[in-house]
Amino acid sequence: MTAEQSIEPSENKVLTGSIVGNFFALFIPSIVGLLAFSSATLIDGIFIGNYVGAEALAAVNLLIPLLTILFGIGYMLAVGGSVRGGKYIGQGHFDRASSVFSKVLIICLGFGILVVSLGLIFEEGVYQVLGATKELMPLMSEYFLIRFPFMIPEMFIIVMYYFVRIDGFANFSAIGILLSSILNVILDYIFLVQFNWGLSGAAWATGLAQVVPILFFLSYFGFKDRKLRFSWKQKHWFEILHASFNGLSEFINEVSASIVAFILNWLLITSVGTNGVAAITIINYLLLVGLMVVYSISEACQVFVSQNFGAKNEHRIKHFFVVIAIACAITSFIAISLLLGFTEGMVDMFLDDESDDAARLAMEYVNILWPLFLVNGFTICISAYLTALHKARESASIALARSLVFPCVLMFVLYTFIPSISFLWALPIAEGLTFILAITLFLRNPPHKVIYG
Repeated sequence: MTAEQSIEPSENKVLTGSIVGNFFALFIPSIVGLLAFSSATLIDGIFIGNYVGAEALAAVNLLIPLLTILFGIGYMLAVGGSVRGGKYIGQGHFDRASSVFSKVLIICLGFGILVVSLGLIFEEGVYQVLGATKELMPLMSEYFLIRFPFMIPEMFIIVMYYFVRIDGFANFSAIGILLSSILNVILDYIFLVQFNWGLSGAAWATGLAQVVPILFFLSYFGFKDRKLRFSWKQKHWFEILHASFNGLSEFINEVSASIVAFILNWLLITSVGTNGVAAITIINYLLLVGLMVVYSISEACQVFVSQNFGAKNEHRIKHFFVVIAIACAITSFIAISLLLGFTEGMVDMFLDDESDDAARLAMEYVNILWPLFLVNGFTICISAYLTALHKARESASIALARSLVFPCVLMFVLYTFIPSISFLWALPIAEGLTFILAITLFLRNPPHKVIYG
């Protein structure tokens, strides 16, 4: 080992520091980073809804399933690889962690180039598969042709975000993403409000805002105290297959969400028309902020648990999960209070005065979907806990049940056999059933059992 690679795991604050202190040290940069990540979608939604219209909002929403699936592959590789890298760091094997990092980055960049090329070649077919009407296709094209090529740098950003955090530079990652979010707001205002560029302006704003995190993460390679080293020359590529399997739950979450979104869009267009799609788009934006808080807690869990798993610190893992459970309970209370107490004001942020029908539907949907936050934080964090312990099958089972099986089956049952009840009730019911499954798997896989068999 080199001098840099011989750093002892005991010097790692994640392995030795205060449990509560570690939680906040990991959670705060994560919430800043994830809110900044998601703000591109959220900010675009506010500007598009107010300055372009409800139809434009619906057009962007129809593209979300495709983008979600493709980014899901990136998240699967990044999360699975970073969890494996975190275990190696906990063991003090920084060379192995660097190898995983290099291979994941190379694969994600190659994948981004491939899918962007195919998407641009088969553009019209993409819109048809996504269920676009002839009226929405021009709007989708205006946004897609500009937005889609930026997937390549975004793949780089996703990988760097997770691995730089696992290397101990969580604050650095968060600052880079936060500056990107601020730039996105500024560009949205300039392109949509001042220049009146419409959907193309929103697409350019989102894409150009990626310049800041790219420069930030490139500067990481100049850090002398980083543990991860990049190299193009790699062997044992099948290791990434195993690492990706451990991140399978992330892929399932993303892909399943795309499928459910596709089905929801189809059912809403069939039953209430474009206004229904615009309304559910607004609800997705409102739910997004609460979910980002939950996912920030789960990311803190993955970093902490994966490294302490490698170091076999079972008691620290147990105590950390108590802190996580308390954080999830507080998040649920705040999210539900905001959704029910300020529904009309939050919906009005996304629509102009001429979109009364979409606003009315959005407020109806909030009254159905708020129970999602009763248990979703606990479910998501249990899935992250199992991923960090390399329990890929169990974590994937939760993700599959929560994001695909239960929602789709219940939507079909309600829409087909009980039309008097809104099919949207399928989502909170599915969340409750998944919570029962998650608790069962959690109790079957305590830290000492996983670590020592």
